[in-house]
Amino acid sequence: MSSATELAELHALIGGLRRCVTSLSSRYRDAPAVRRVVNDVQRILNDVELLDIDAGELDLARHILEEPAEKIAIPDTQYDAEFWRDADDEGVGGYGRS
Repeated sequence: MSSATELAELHALIGGLRRCVTSLSSRYRDAPAVRRVVNDVQRILNDVELLDIDAGELDLARHILEEPAEKIAIPDTQYDAEFWRDADDEGVGGYGRS
């Protein structure tokens, strides 16, 4: 499904939601719960309008994504003690230093 089709379907669904909320608002008038729902629907509508504006940028960004880098497996086995011979413990200082 293309983003244009998805956005058109989203607008249709929001239109249905607005009609239902308008009906509830006319029945229950200025009840606090109805005001909250009216505000939520308006916020959703505003967010979808912003999404419409940004849809072009989102489509472009999707094509620019880089391929993930090759994963390097690190074994869980213990390293040879000689591997750490000249290493310093961070924040503790070096071994054998005065």
